[in-house]
Amino acid sequence: MDARFTEEQQEIRRTLRALTTERCTPDDVKAATRTPSGQDRPLWATLGAELGLAGLALSEEHGGVGATVTELALAEEELGRVLAPTPLFATSGLATPLITALGSEEQQAALLPRIADGSLTAALAVPGTGLATALGLVADNAGDWAGGGRAGGVQATRRGDGWRLYGQAGQVLDGHSAKLLLVAAHTGGFVRSRTLLFLVRDDAHGLVRTRQTSLDETRPQARLELRYVAAELLGGEDADVAGALAATGDTAATLLAAEAVGAADRALERTVEHVKAREQFGRPIGSFQAVKHRLADVYVQVQAARSAAYYAAWAAGVRGGERVGGLALAQGLEALRTAAAEAVQLHGGIGFTWEHDAHLYLKRATGDELLFGPVHLLRARAARAADLFAPGAEVGV
Repeated sequence: MDARFTEEQQEIRRTLRALTTERCTPDDVKAATRTPSGQDRPLWATLGAELGLAGLALSEEHGGVGATVTELALAEEELGRVLAPTPLFATSGLATPLITALGSEEQQAALLPRIADGSLTAALAVPGTGLATALGLVADNAGDWAGGGRAGGVQATRRGDGWRLYGQAGQVLDGHSAKLLLVAAHTGGFVRSRTLLFLVRDDAHGLVRTRQTSLDETRPQARLELRYVAAELLGGEDADVAGALAATGDTAATLLAAEAVGAADRALERTVEHVKAREQFGRPIGSFQAVKHRLADVYVQVQAARSAAYYAAWAAGVRGGERVGGLALAQGLEALRTAAAEAVQLHGGIGFTWEHDAHLYLKRATGDELLFGPVHLLRARAARAADLFAPGAEVGV
């Protein structure tokens, strides 16, 4: 394993660093979150259409660049530094891998080139609050999280030659603005109970999409209501949906880990800049030993999280490699939470004001842990997968 990045990979980092530094300041981010979509559309046009970021990890056959998860993780790390409100993660981190894994040749040919050129954005809709479970990050995803034949969730029924969906899903990342929805729905009743994935167009009759108020406005969410909405089955009825979701979950966790590392690194940088300039008792507060020790601890934690994220990205690109995305995500979320908390503390009185930029990072740390964690369950799931505890032992409680 060569841990050094190639010149092409370094160029991805340099290009995105220059672009986001100029066009994604904290004021730009706040302004974008107040738009109906909650996203920076001009920035996405540059990233998707001009730089080809949406198709970075797609094959050249489908109009992509043909890169690996590592390149996409580097891109997410740079976007995470500025908390760029774009549909990259929802589209390329969640929806695209599922279309690639489960979609028929016709579906892939129709959808993936449009995703690659940035013209088609997509979102994964999972009933209730079970996204982390559906992705296999905190629990086994072979259960009844999609409805299980009971009331609630999303139910799929055959109507003539097509499918109809009824139910609702909440906390759908970019669900209010995505042009294509991948909806997980339960079908088969008790006789042949199973969960399948369906494609739903944004203009489908009976579909109601409402943007939800969320703690982290840089990662907008929506509630979907489906009232006998026409849908197209993704792949076949015998598709291994649980397996595809688990594989996607590992990749998504890796990307989120890299994103968290970028955010934590930038939060630490901003704090260091502040303590060098802020004076107390006639000297910069950064010269006090207690402050140095606190920031040194954050630095070590961020570097450890970066190593974990990079290893997970490398492993995801190796056939038969380990699935360590969940562990990397736990490390990344913990580093971001610590870096954001120290940023608030060490900025003093101004840092405690809700409007201060440090709170953008604190909200991202908290919001991501609510959606994809918590950290102790991510680690407990990894421990069970590695058989570190005796059968039946309680972990993560």
